[in-house]
Amino acid sequence: MTNDPLKALNKKLKDNWTQYLLAVISIAVFIAAWHLYAAYLHENDSGYQGYIPYPLDVAEALVDSFRYEDPNLGLTMFDHIAASLERILLGFVIAIVIAVPLGLLMGTFRKADAVGRPIVELIRPIPPLAWIPIFIVVLGMLWGPVAIVALGIFFPVLLNVMFGVRSVEPTLMDAAKTLGANRSQMFLKVVLPFTTPYLMTGVKVGLGIGWMCIVAAEMVGNYGGGVGYFIKDTADVGAFEYMYAGMIVIGLLGILTTGVAGLIEGRLSRWMGMK
Repeated sequence: MTNDPLKALNKKLKDNWTQYLLAVISIAVFIAAWHLYAAYLHENDSGYQGYIPYPLDVAEALVDSFRYEDPNLGLTMFDHIAASLERILLGFVIAIVIAVPLGLLMGTFRKADAVGRPIVELIRPIPPLAWIPIFIVVLGMLWGPVAIVALGIFFPVLLNVMFGVRSVEPTLMDAAKTLGANRSQMFLKVVLPFTTPYLMTGVKVGLGIGWMCIVAAEMVGNYGGGVGYFIKDTADVGAFEYMYAGMIVIGLLGILTTGVAGLIEGRLSRWMGMK
């Protein structure tokens, strides 16, 4: 394995060039279809042309959103992204701190599962967005959206950790016992490394849900900015090219955070000897 990042990147590009090419083609086809549909609406004066702007108009609006302040709050897109990221990160930390230990506990001990499972199964089917009004009233404008994000991330992480613990191969446990490992050593050397990929899967799924939650929460009220607020504000005044620009920003942020989670997963796996 090479330690040169550039060589590693070149090798990855050579090994996966087909996938990257197909990804570029799929994006190009999507943009072309979008442009053609927008052109059709504009040329036929359907009455809906304002709702579907041209891709180039959205691209210009995206650039302008970073360059200029919005008229209502006087914030640029950088400020809105910072506000949303702060809420996502706070919610993520709260969810991880609670879900990981609880998942390990419920996945390991039947009594803990018997106590926690009814509450989990009662609350889990309720969409996090249904909690927005009560969380905002009880927890306020700062912690209300954070709590909604934490709830959205909590259950994917919890359930994946539980599944990971219960999926540990018995042969690995038997081998560790044969080598004289005690309970704590078995947990650190067998259970935790085996559960890490499941944990990171829950993190990736949870982050996607977290972004949906924060956008919805920010669209309900003004929390001092946020990409969700930007989307709602621009839609209310009919600036749909800016609305789509905000949606693109959310998509890119989701890809970025999931990518960071993937990098962390790789480093954790190598550190624990799984790769």
